[in-house]
Amino acid sequence: MRILLVDDSSTMRRIQKTQLNNLGVTDIFEAGNGEEGLEILANTTALDYILLDWNMPVMDGITFLKKVRGNGAYAGIKIIMCTSESEKTRVIEALKSGANDYIIKPFTPDAIKEKLKL
Repeated sequence: MRILLVDDSSTMRRIQKTQLNNLGVTDIFEAGNGEEGLEILANTTALDYILLDWNMPVMDGITFLKKVRGNGAYAGIKIIMCTSESEKTRVIEALKSGANDYIIKPFTPDAIKEKLKL
């Protein structure tokens, strides 16, 4: 399984990476904002999942999500929003924009395991 973490917090990426490693996932890419995420996506083949933060500088998560979903080449990648945005309207917006699932921070390793169906 190949996963891209897109989050401006290096601490959050480290936590997610550790959780994923503990679940046996080791093929992990990291980006600090949506622009970096798009660059990695363009230069990486066969990603399975993207764990995506909403609030980031340069390019936020919802803009990144819409750009990825606007490119048919990435249709098979599952995108899970991992964010502190917990308002129902935000969850609905993300799902309507193409997110496959939504996790509110902070979350447990079991929540990640469940969402990734490991």
